[in-house]
Amino acid sequence: MKVGSCSSTGLELRRRRWQMPLFSRWQMLLGRRLSPSDLTPRHRGPRALEVKALARASEAEKRLLLRLLAPFPRLLRTRTRPEQASRPPALSLGGDGRLQRRHRWIIHRPLRAGPRTSERPSATFPRGGVVEVGAHWIHGPSQGNPVFQLAAKYGLLGEKALSEENQLIETGGHVGLPSVSYASSGVSVSLELVAEMASLFYSLIDQTREFLQAAETTPPSVGEYLKEKIRQHMAGWTEDEETKKLKLAILKNLFNVECCVSGTHSMDLVALAPFGEYTVLPGLDCTFPEGYQGLTDCIMASLPKDVMVFDKPVKTIHWNGSFREASAPGETFPVLVECEDGDYFPAHHVVVTVPLGFFKKHLDTFFEPPLPTEKVEAIRKIGFGTNNKIFLEFEEPFWEPDCQHIQVVWEDTSPLEDTAPELQDAWFKKLIGFWVLPPFQASHVLCGFIAGLESEFMETLSDEDVLRSLTQVLRRVTGNPQLPAPRSMLRSCWHSAPYTRGSYSYVAVGSSGDDMDRLAQPLPSDGKGAQLQVLFAGEATHRTFYSTTHGALLSGWREADRLMTLWDPQAQWPEPRL
Repeated sequence: MKVGSCSSTGLELRRRRWQMPLFSRWQMLLGRRLSPSDLTPRHRGPRALEVKALARASEAEKRLLLRLLAPFPRLLRTRTRPEQASRPPALSLGGDGRLQRRHRWIIHRPLRAGPRTSERPSATFPRGGVVEVGAHWIHGPSQGNPVFQLAAKYGLLGEKALSEENQLIETGGHVGLPSVSYASSGVSVSLELVAEMASLFYSLIDQTREFLQAAETTPPSVGEYLKEKIRQHMAGWTEDEETKKLKLAILKNLFNVECCVSGTHSMDLVALAPFGEYTVLPGLDCTFPEGYQGLTDCIMASLPKDVMVFDKPVKTIHWNGSFREASAPGETFPVLVECEDGDYFPAHHVVVTVPLGFFKKHLDTFFEPPLPTEKVEAIRKIGFGTNNKIFLEFEEPFWEPDCQHIQVVWEDTSPLEDTAPELQDAWFKKLIGFWVLPPFQASHVLCGFIAGLESEFMETLSDEDVLRSLTQVLRRVTGNPQLPAPRSMLRSCWHSAPYTRGSYSYVAVGSSGDDMDRLAQPLPSDGKGAQLQVLFAGEATHRTFYSTTHGALLSGWREADRLMTLWDPQAQWPEPRL
C-alpha cells in the first residue's frame, strides 16, 4: 500500500515523510568555479550561508554527489569567472575517463520550513518504539527498486526481505488477505468469503489495467468500471439476501483499501484509461525493522556535517530574470529564491520538489513570473489525496499472536450506494482496518489506515475524540464491550500540514500521464534564455512510479542527470553507484 505523506517539502518546506517521504522537496543546484580561498567554511555577507567545500572530486564522484543530493533540499554552487556567468561550468572527460578539468564544489546549507523534529519519517511512542508516520513499506523490493538497493547496501533489511524468493514474488500490487475479519454486528466474517470477494475484486482491478492503449473508455473512471462489473456478477449470486449484503460490504471495504493505495477519496475520481500505466515491481512489500529513518540517516551520513538548516520557508521563486549577488560582482543569475524571512538566494538552477498539494494551494503566488499555462493545467488536473495513519497502543493485545491484519467490515455499506452519511456520524467507517506492528517493550500497537474526505475530517477532531470513536469501533466489532481502551494514540495529519496539503498523487479523471510529464518539464520550456532554470522532481513527476518513494528518488536522480548533461553533453557518464 502506498502510504505516506505524500510528500516532503524540502529547502524551505517540510520533508515528506518517506512515501512518499524524504524525496519530495526543494533543492537548489548552482554552478560556480571556486578559488582556493573558497575551500574553507566562511560567511559571505549578511544573507549568505556558511559553506563547506568538496575539492578535487572525480567526474564519477561528482555525478554520484549530484545524484545523492538530488533528493535533498540543498544548494550546490561553483563559481564561474565573470565571462562565464551566462553558462554553467563545462566538464570534459579524457580518453581514460578521468576528469581533465576539475571543479571544486561547495554546498550551501539546505533550507527547510519545519523544525528538526517535524522532519523525521518516523515517530516514537512515549514508552518507546518507532512507528512510520509517513511511508510504511518498500513497494516491490527487488533489483529494479533503487530504495531497496540502497536499503540492502546499508544493511537495513532483514534476511527474509533480502531473499531471492521474496524478490521474485508477484503481488500485482494487491494488499494481502486479512488474518481476521470483524463485522460491525460483532461477529467474525468467514475468511473463505473474504477470499472469494478479494479474488473477484482484484481480478477486476487487473482488468482495469488493460485499457491503457484504448482510444476512449466508457465509463471514464476505475470506480465506475468496477461497479458496473460487480452488478454483472451479482446476477449470478445464488445466496440468501443477508449473504449478498455481506458480500457487498466486504467489497466496500476493498474499495476503501484501494482508495488508500491510490491516495484518493473515491475510485470514481481515478481515470480508467491511464490506470495501467502505473508499474508494479516484483517482490513482497517489506518494511525497515528500525524504521525508514535508518535509510535517511545513512544517506545523510555521506554529506558534509551540519549542512541542514531548519525553519527556513521559501516564499517565492523568481525566474527568467537577471539577479546579482554582492559577493559575486559581474555575475548574474536567472533565478532568485525569496524566503519568508527576507533572505534571498540567487541561483543558476533550482530543483523544485514540493508536494503537489502545496502546488495546488499556492499556485498563484509561488512563482514569479507565473508558470506557463500548460504546467498550471497539469497541476490542476493531476489528482492529489490524503491517506492517514492512526496508531493505537495497547498494554495487552486482544488479537491472536499470529495476527497480522485485522479487517473491519460495515454490514450496512455497499460500493453500489452513492449516498454518504454525514462525516461526523460515520467518518470511522472509511477506516479499512488495522495492521499489527511488531511489539516493543511492554507496548502492542495497531496501525489503522483511512483515506479521503473522512481522513481529512478526522484531522479536525481532537485526539480524545478520535481515541473515543475508535475504542467504540473496536468494542463493537469484537463484540466485547469491556475491551480495554488503548492507552495512547498517534496519528498523521497530512492534509492540514501546511507544506504537504495531502499525501500523494494519482491520475484523476480528465488527466493522463502526459500531465505528469508536463509537470516534470523544466523551465523555461521555450528554449529562450538560460536553460534549466527551474527543474521539477518528486513522486508526482514520475509517470510510472507516482505515489511511491522509489518514484520520488528516481525523479531526483533524473533532474540531477539533466543538469549534468547540460554541463557536459559530450561526457559518457558511468552508471550511478548505489
